[in-house]
Amino acid sequence: MGDPRGFLKFAREGPKRRNVELRVLDWNEVYEPFPEDKIRKQGGRCMDCGVPFCQSTNGCPVVNLIPEWNDLVHRGRWKDALKALHSTNNFPEFTGRLCPAPCESSCVLGINADPVSIRVVEWNIIDRGFDEGWIDPVLPVVTTGKTVAVVGSGPAGLAAAQQLTRAGHTVTVYEKADRIGGLLRYGIPDFKMEKWVLDRRLDQMVAEGVKFETSVNVGIDVTSEALAQKFDAVCLTLGAEQARDLPIPGRELLGVHFAMEYLTQQNKTNAGDSLVGQISAKDKRVVIIGGGDTGSDCLGTAHRQGCKEVHQFELLPQPPSDRAESTPWPMWPMQLRTSHAHEEGCDRQWSVSTTKFTGKDGQVTKLHGHQVAFEAGKFTPVAGTEFEMDVDLVLLAMGFTGPVKNGLLDNLGVEYGPRGSVSVDENFMTNKDGIFAAGDTKRGASLIVWAIAEGRKVASGVDAYLKAGHRASGSSR
Repeated sequence: MGDPRGFLKFAREGPKRRNVELRVLDWNEVYEPFPEDKIRKQGGRCMDCGVPFCQSTNGCPVVNLIPEWNDLVHRGRWKDALKALHSTNNFPEFTGRLCPAPCESSCVLGINADPVSIRVVEWNIIDRGFDEGWIDPVLPVVTTGKTVAVVGSGPAGLAAAQQLTRAGHTVTVYEKADRIGGLLRYGIPDFKMEKWVLDRRLDQMVAEGVKFETSVNVGIDVTSEALAQKFDAVCLTLGAEQARDLPIPGRELLGVHFAMEYLTQQNKTNAGDSLVGQISAKDKRVVIIGGGDTGSDCLGTAHRQGCKEVHQFELLPQPPSDRAESTPWPMWPMQLRTSHAHEEGCDRQWSVSTTKFTGKDGQVTKLHGHQVAFEAGKFTPVAGTEFEMDVDLVLLAMGFTGPVKNGLLDNLGVEYGPRGSVSVDENFMTNKDGIFAAGDTKRGASLIVWAIAEGRKVASGVDAYLKAGHRASGSSR
């Protein structure tokens, strides 16, 4: 603990966001650089608690050594901080930028003061590591001759692939899209994470020996039987891409789209692709249905595309401005969260239920809805609150119900849990011998930090399976 009184001397501080009027004109990340002296002061605010709840499973699923690297940064020992950071997290540049930081909600200092700016320290450690040239490929000491297929290249798949490659196995990652990265590539807007951040890590993984195959839809282009025959183990990290739909009259009208379809197209355009008929909010009246992170991503994208006006509707009641009593420290708090996209402008409404869409010539022109009350565990309409409004584009951002089952998962015959995700044992193996699952495929839609944590854990399960001399058969266990 470099400064025992640091939490008393220094206030919480983080990087400033670029001016709204300027940042909506481009797709670059929204934060300005944060000076080194300020980062070191933030590291000095860490109290080195006797019980660091920030690095508990509740606070940090990858169990980052947060007090250690906070102290090292405060002392200016950046290279040592990088080693501590990488010891638990394959991709701190992703979590630092994209994780909502449950570690900060669990910070002991946050009981009665502002918590440590953990996320900011984290991403500055890793960015400095790349800038200084400290991050080299980590090659295996020995190779095992065993082969593993990883299906899906999101954070869980990438973490599993890197860990297994470093353990000496030959790993091939299959991705159905034309570029590697899963939702990191197609889904997360560039203003939250520019794609060079992903590419520099992929370069390291290629140098380590990971093989990437794009535009391969496993289950169609490669059968599940062929996969089990070719590889000694198979790891399913497909994500949870089954979007929650809104089955109401008018859903079929043109101009009503799933959020991920909309966000993916803009990612492709930013990458230099030329799309015909791209969904665009330019000069349109936009309604985003869903108040979570995906809705916020749609909001920031609509602003940068030049929307005429934008509204965001959430079915649930408005959360309290401060931590709700139902979620006391160190739990993840139920409270109102305002993103950088909301700073850019939005008519944000809660307790709104959309009842139907109407249109003209097959194109949506109006949204119809009413206010609801949440009572006794159900939503009831509030009399006299019915409304209709003019719309040109509706984006459905209501979350995800689990992995897409019709295809590879059903063909494999894996079992599902009560929430619709793939069931696994303590080693992350499914009911099929040699077939493993992790990340959102196994958990349902969750945080990026959970995906990385599960990618590391499934890699341990696969490694133990292979070292025991087993080989995937795909037969029931």
